[in-house]
Amino acid sequence: MSQTANDEFELYDLRVEVIETGKPFVMHAKPGDTFDVIGGRIVFPPGREPSFSLYAMLAVLPFIPAKQRPTHPNDWMTTDTEIASPDPHCGARLRITRLRKRQLRHADYSAVPL
Repeated sequence: MSQTANDEFELYDLRVEVIETGKPFVMHAKPGDTFDVIGGRIVFPPGREPSFSLYAMLAVLPFIPAKQRPTHPNDWMTTDTEIASPDPHCGARLRITRLRKRQLRHADYSAVPL
């Protein structure tokens, strides 16, 4: 398929936000800390130093590709939005919110021709 042929697909932009549960935090994040996922990139808010623990990010990252894709309204991947901290003593949760659909091109993300 040529570069000019339709190789578009849709993914959701996502926001991951640290939310409180009333239990103490032990990870290096504060309620309201966020990052966005746009296409294949993690984007931190401008002017803010990222403060996400590696382990918290590792807990949420496996869900990102599925959350980016359109799913059936009754699918749990559509309805369930909170991921627990991997530390059982930490009260933090990470909420994944779909922001908007974005048109992307296969050729911008893969060298494999269609």
